[in-house]
Amino acid sequence: MKIARMALLALALAAAAAFAPLSSTGEAGGRAKLALIIDVDGAIGPASARQLKEGLATAVARNAEVVILELNTPGGLATSMREMIADILASPVPVIGYVAPSGAHAASAGTYILYATHLAAMAPGTNLGSATPIELGGPPSPLPGGEGGSQKNEPKSSSDTMTAKVTNDAVAFIRSLAELRGRNADWAEKAVREAANLSAGAALQQHVIEIIAQNPADLLRQANGRTVDVAGKQDVLATKDLTVETLQPGWLIRLLSVITDPNVAIILILVGLYGLVFEFSSPGMVAPGAIGTLALLLGLYALDLLPINYAGLMLMLLGIAFLIMEAFNPTVVLGLGGVVAFLLGAAMLLRVRGPGFEVSWVVIGLAAAVTLGLALLSGTYLWAARKRPSRVGAQAMNGLPVEVIDWSGGEGHVFAQGERWRAKADEPLAPGDSAEVVGVKDLVLMIRRRVSRQTSNGGLQ
Repeated sequence: MKIARMALLALALAAAAAFAPLSSTGEAGGRAKLALIIDVDGAIGPASARQLKEGLATAVARNAEVVILELNTPGGLATSMREMIADILASPVPVIGYVAPSGAHAASAGTYILYATHLAAMAPGTNLGSATPIELGGPPSPLPGGEGGSQKNEPKSSSDTMTAKVTNDAVAFIRSLAELRGRNADWAEKAVREAANLSAGAALQQHVIEIIAQNPADLLRQANGRTVDVAGKQDVLATKDLTVETLQPGWLIRLLSVITDPNVAIILILVGLYGLVFEFSSPGMVAPGAIGTLALLLGLYALDLLPINYAGLMLMLLGIAFLIMEAFNPTVVLGLGGVVAFLLGAAMLLRVRGPGFEVSWVVIGLAAAVTLGLALLSGTYLWAARKRPSRVGAQAMNGLPVEVIDWSGGEGHVFAQGERWRAKADEPLAPGDSAEVVGVKDLVLMIRRRVSRQTSNGGLQ
């Protein structure tokens, strides 16, 4: 009977496990009634790309109905932009791009990302556009034969050729996104070639977006029942009465948003290198070494996430090495060479640039000035120390104050510079007495009682 009851219990549990998913699917219709908001506010970079990737993974795990990608960005790095677009195109959860709140914009990289979303929307008082690639340092020059350009038979410079290649690649990319989503491809090309902009109302009229919404609730109400292409399949959005939840970025994403600023990364590397230098020059301090190691690792990790030119990084490190050598071996040549190498490396550091990802010459100049100042200060002290006569060995111990630990007859033990020494004296001493070293013989300190000297105000010391 007991075995039969156990068998029946096992069958009941197996049946419950088998029918539980079917019951859940029937009640929720395959998806929980949930809309997740991912708020991207600021320059598009490695932190934004990671935030979107983690947000889409959370949406899949929680079986969300839609993801609202709220954008307010001046643009950013093309590498991070393309990574975000690839994640949107591969997402099994529909992504609604929403430029909000009022006063926000989706410029440069933000325009490409909005074109990639399954449904595009804007809040009143927002704008998008200015999608000209700026990796080469500025907007493209007029193409040969065009208005304001050179004649057809004039050869183009290598810079013009490269600019044309980058621009044409960007045009092809944004047109492909527009054709995929059925949006205005001609205006998309104009946004790239002429840095054109549109307000929310004009974007709706020109079929760049599908919805103008006051807030997320209004957006979900208008999106309900629309058909979108999700991973090659037609999906009818059921966004009515969804629970809206905003995904807050985790601590790692917040950290990345700070350290991936190239100026912050450069400062972290400087702090790290000088922390290690101070630790090696004064072993046992611990704090400079620990702080320096942490700062250096964070700085190098940040640079690894950015599209950097390693020749520029090597020049910066070479400049810092020259300045450190200047501190220990003062010369004019090493100091000037270090500053020049550091500045050249900083100018070459980033392979591509974007809004929010540019090296500030104010930061670089201050960093070079501080580095040179520390090198000159250290060199001055080192040069002065070399000119002073130094005492070593037994001579350095003469006059050193000690405290008697124990004493018997004419010898005992004393504390000197935090260490326990054997000592001898020609006069009686007692534990706790103060004495001073008058010589050293076979690692035994020769001491005498300290004589109190009268100070100028009549006191004793």
